[in-house]
Amino acid sequence: MKLEHLERLVDDGVSRRAFARTMMRGAAGVGGVLALGSAEEAAAQGLTDVDILNFALNLEYLEAEFYTVAVTGRRIADIGLGVSGRGRGGDTVGGSRVAMPDRLMTVAQQIALDEQVHVAFLREALGSAAVAKPAINLNALGVGFNDVKEFFTVARAFEDLGVSAYGGAANLIRDRSILQAAAQIGLTEAQHAGVIRLLVSDLGLMPAMVDQFDVPTLMSPSGRLFQVDGQGRSTIRTAGQVLAVAYGSATAGTRAGAFFPDGVNGVIASV
Repeated sequence: MKLEHLERLVDDGVSRRAFARTMMRGAAGVGGVLALGSAEEAAAQGLTDVDILNFALNLEYLEAEFYTVAVTGRRIADIGLGVSGRGRGGDTVGGSRVAMPDRLMTVAQQIALDEQVHVAFLREALGSAAVAKPAINLNALGVGFNDVKEFFTVARAFEDLGVSAYGGAANLIRDRSILQAAAQIGLTEAQHAGVIRLLVSDLGLMPAMVDQFDVPTLMSPSGRLFQVDGQGRSTIRTAGQVLAVAYGSATAGTRAGAFFPDGVNGVIASV
């Protein structure tokens, strides 16, 4: 299988930015709303749509770094993605390019492209309100980059976490155009999760559950191919439950740890 075209798009900042602009034009209403600073408060917790999108941006920074490092050996800033913004910026440490068979590399590269565009899209939509990329430790678990099995074990956790985060945020978003754009990203994450969960079972893996909301993968006892409940609905998490996984601690008030050693940026930042 030829991978050169994917590698060029991953490596070529001009091509990637052109792709991002195309996506952004399709959701221009989101950028317009946020650029004018007219975000409305969410129904619960007094949060604004800007707060919610910035929370999502922190998670997209993490996913984009994870996949970009795995398929290129470089950080997102090295390939031209913006990482500056409000809050405390930080370096990304850990990780390395992962050697994979062509079929698996194609999956990883396709997901890397999507995650890079998600970062670019959210940053464009948020404009000057976008938070900076916080410090990220890709070696927080001590695994993930030594071989294909490690990589897809961690990827499975990230994708399932991302799906649950977007699902949990849906009822907090007030602006319909923003909700639609967030739903589109969440659905993309769900497609990623489905493919990765299948590959995890093909590899004979039985990843440990990250919390009580997790759904065992297919090869596990009582496992399922998809991350769904008994009614066929994707599982969801609150922001605090998402951060409990990312920080490696479910203790109320936790504001940093694991993948985010200095915490995330924005209003939504604690378990």
